[in-house]
Amino acid sequence: MRRTGAGGPSEIPLHLDRSVETTLPVQLAAGLRDAIDRDTLRGGESVPPTRELARRVGVARGVVVAAYEQLIAEGYLSAGHGRGTVVNPDLGRSTAPKRPVDETAGRDTATTRLRPPLAPGAPLSDATMRPAWRAAWRDAASLPLGGSPPDGDARLRHEIAEHLRLMRGTARSADDVLVTAGAREGLGLVLTALGTTRGHGLVVGVEDPGYPSLRGVAARHGARIVPLPVDQDGLRTADLPIGLLDVVIVTPSHQYPAGGSLPLQRRRELLEWAGRTGVVIAEDDYDSELRYSGSPLPALAALDDPVSGSVVTLGTFSNTVSPALSAGFLLAPANLRALLAPIRADLGAPVSSVVQVALAAYLAAGELRRNITRVRRRTSARRDDLSETLAGIDGIRVRPMSGGLNAVLEFTGAPDAGAERRLVARAAAPSPRFPSGLGVAALGDYWQDHRGAAGAGLVLGTGGPDEEEFRAAIQQLRTLLDAESRSLDS
Repeated sequence: MRRTGAGGPSEIPLHLDRSVETTLPVQLAAGLRDAIDRDTLRGGESVPPTRELARRVGVARGVVVAAYEQLIAEGYLSAGHGRGTVVNPDLGRSTAPKRPVDETAGRDTATTRLRPPLAPGAPLSDATMRPAWRAAWRDAASLPLGGSPPDGDARLRHEIAEHLRLMRGTARSADDVLVTAGAREGLGLVLTALGTTRGHGLVVGVEDPGYPSLRGVAARHGARIVPLPVDQDGLRTADLPIGLLDVVIVTPSHQYPAGGSLPLQRRRELLEWAGRTGVVIAEDDYDSELRYSGSPLPALAALDDPVSGSVVTLGTFSNTVSPALSAGFLLAPANLRALLAPIRADLGAPVSSVVQVALAAYLAAGELRRNITRVRRRTSARRDDLSETLAGIDGIRVRPMSGGLNAVLEFTGAPDAGAERRLVARAAAPSPRFPSGLGVAALGDYWQDHRGAAGAGLVLGTGGPDEEEFRAAIQQLRTLLDAESRSLDS
C-alpha cells in the first residue's frame, strides 16, 4: 500500500488471500489495523485515497470504502472534509521536517558514459546532483564534527529506522540499526561475527542463479558456498537442506537476476526453517524500493522476531542516492546484534561523519523517498521502452519486470551458451556512439553451478545513461539480436 506521509510517499505491505472464506473488506481492514497496532502506521499519517489503494491491491473501490468505514467506526481512522482519511491523531503523531521539492536536475553525462550503457549494476540516480543533497552536504561539512560512534550516527540510525518503517513495513527501533559501508561490508561484518562464535568453517547458501557480489564476499571470508535452487518466484524453500548451512543469502523482494518476488507463504516457511535450524538469514534488500508495479510484500525483517529472530537485513544507498557515498545499513534483532556490536567496536565506524550527518538530514527532509519516486518513474518508462523495442525477435523473450535496475532476455530454445558468448562479445565491441560497447552480461555467469540444465540468455542494466542514450543502446542491441536470430535460422 502506498500512502503520503511526512516528506513523501511511503509503502505498507498488504496481503489479500482470495482462497479463504474471510471477505476482502475484512482482510483489508485487518491488515490496516495490524499496521496501526504495530506502529507501522502512526497517528495523523494519511492513508491513500480509496481509488488509489483499490488499484494498488487489485480490488474494487467498494472493498476499500467498506474497510475504511469499519476502521473509522472502530476509531482507528478518521475522516474530515478537505483532509482525506488519516490514522486517528489521538493514537499519536509522527512529525518530520519538510522542505520544498526541487525538480530541477543536472546529469553528469561525462561520468555515466565511462560505463557501458547496458552494463548490469549501474544505478539510475542523480540525487547528488540535486540542490537538496548539495545543501545537506554543505551543512554537514560546515559542522565541527568528531568521529562517529562505531554503530553509526544516532540521528542517521533513527532516520534509517523511520525510512524502513515507511518503505518496508519494519516497525523497529534505531537500536536495531548499524551503519555500514554498504551491503558487502555489512555481510562481511555478519560473517566475521559468526566465524568467531560458531567454532567451525562457515557454510553459506546462495541463490543459484544469484548476485555474484555477495557470493564473492562469503568466499573471501573462507566460507564454503552451497548453491540453492530458485524458480520464477525466488528461493525454493521446500528444497532447503537441514543441518548443513550457517547462513543463507536471499533476495526476497527482487531476486537477482531473474526478478521474482518471494511469495508470502515462502517467506514464512523460510523464517520457520531458520528458527528450527539456527541458520542466519542475510536478507539482501537489493532494489526492493525500486518496485514500479504491484503491491510490495513485507520485508523478511518485518515478519521476524525483533528479539530472538534470524534475519539480518542488508541495505545500501548506492542505487537510491549514489554509489560514491559507500554507505548503507544493517538491521538485526537483539540476539544477533549482540554478536555484531563487539566486532563493530573493534573495527570502528566505516563511513565518514560528514556522509552520515548529510544522509541523516537528507532522509529527515523526505528527500530520499522523493528521489525513489523519481527513479521509479524513469525505470518504469525504460521498462516499457525496452519491452517495445525488443518485442517480436524469434527465440528471444523479455522476462516480465516489476522493478529493479536490470532486465533478463531469455533464449526460448535449447540452452545455448555459444549464443550467449557471441552476443556478449558483439555487444562489447566499440562503436562510434558507444566506444565502451553496450556492456550486456551472459545469464549463465550468474549460476554457481555453471547453469546445468537451466536456460541461456542475457542480463542488461536499465540504469546509467540518460534517456536518449538508453534508447539508442537498446536499439543497437535489437540490431545485434536480429542478426543472431537470422544466423540461427539460416
